[in-house]
Amino acid sequence: MKYDIIIIGAGPGGIFSAYELVKQDESLKVAVFEAGNPLDKRKCPIDGKKVKACVGCPRCAIMSGFGGAGAFSDGKYNITNAFGGTLYEHIGRDQAIGLMEYVDEINLDHGGGGTKMYSTAGTKLKKVCMQNKLQLLDASVRHLGTDINYVVLENIYAELKDKVDFRFCCEVERLEIVEEEADAPAASSGRVYRVYHANGSDDCEKCIISVGRSGSKWMQDVCGELAIPTSSNRVDLGVRVELPAEIFSHLTDELYESKIVYRTEKFEDNVRTFCMNPYGIVVNENTKGIVTVNGHSYEDPEKQTQNTNFALLVAKHFSEPFKDSNGYGESIARLSNMLGGGVIVQRFGDLIRGRRSNEKRIEEGLVRPTLSATPGDLSLVLPKRILDGIIEMIYALDKIAPGTANDDTLLYGVEVKFYNMEVEIDENLETLYKGLYVIGDGSGVTHSLSHASASGVYVARHITGAKER
Repeated sequence: MKYDIIIIGAGPGGIFSAYELVKQDESLKVAVFEAGNPLDKRKCPIDGKKVKACVGCPRCAIMSGFGGAGAFSDGKYNITNAFGGTLYEHIGRDQAIGLMEYVDEINLDHGGGGTKMYSTAGTKLKKVCMQNKLQLLDASVRHLGTDINYVVLENIYAELKDKVDFRFCCEVERLEIVEEEADAPAASSGRVYRVYHANGSDDCEKCIISVGRSGSKWMQDVCGELAIPTSSNRVDLGVRVELPAEIFSHLTDELYESKIVYRTEKFEDNVRTFCMNPYGIVVNENTKGIVTVNGHSYEDPEKQTQNTNFALLVAKHFSEPFKDSNGYGESIARLSNMLGGGVIVQRFGDLIRGRRSNEKRIEEGLVRPTLSATPGDLSLVLPKRILDGIIEMIYALDKIAPGTANDDTLLYGVEVKFYNMEVEIDENLETLYKGLYVIGDGSGVTHSLSHASASGVYVARHITGAKER
């Protein structure tokens, strides 16, 4: 088949690219290639009863499929340039915020109406944080919840399925550039992008790559084959904290998600909270056979729990000669899997006392785990520098949310956020090959639902020549 545009990946960036392309020009012939399943066929076998741990599905239903890894997230869209990526460095701060607000409007129009927008504007909690050596980052946060987020994706797909050619369970194996002449210039109109997959190959005039974090290795291979410059990026390592919701309720009731940064005294590393889920659950996440931990929350009160969970992450940046930051994170996650058969859980009190947790102590604790994990010792998994930083952060948070450092607070490990090598793209999010774009978390530029979605809209408007809002 010959398409005008092929989008590789049906995560947030790919979805919003497709949405905006057909909105601006319905005559465009657009295809979306996705390695995973349609939304209604994305079913994780873990039910907490018969199946309690990851069984290693060929395609992880949590990580791949329509909606990407964000489909079963708690649906938080942070409208801010303070975190979530550096899209603003390419397109400008005002335009980045405007596109995120536009994405929010689309979500509201497709089933997200009635959900709440939270904001740090005017909060007194910022002063409280500063008084305790913590920094509360500015943001407006739209919380859809895992349940409403699913509905929004359903409605967007229903609108797109007859306008866009979706190819599910169709993993793109490689990307090739076909030229009429071997030495054709970069702007040559004779350039065709060819995607190869199990069923053959398809061509397009323009190609948008939106493979997300789980496609980091594939993206790295493509950049290597096509000599697209990249720069070394980072990996975030840490744990997911679970505690009674009441301890953080004064923060979550006002802000829902508070992005708090702490600079450790011992090593001067930055530790940050991430992905806060009030009344939520802790879940497994499988990235190509590596089981890590994440968190979800729901808008529906009937699906809520008595616990709040959030990640504490330390970002590690590497310098020469080491270049494989993701490989470093993978090795630590594999060690956790080796010791625990998957995710390890430990009481904070046990960690401080230098002993592993066991089922009896966790059962007798005040916090009921929402994920079935193996009791163990995180000090055997996480590097000392990272673990020391996490412990410092827990004591710092205890000053603004007393009870955080309770013995029974649960720590699940490991949580790893893999980042792509940052791909060299210009102000149009275009590589050195005209018509080849890299967007979303797969670019290494965005790290969030809102930024990834905004990047998809931006490229679609560039392709169609649509005016900025």
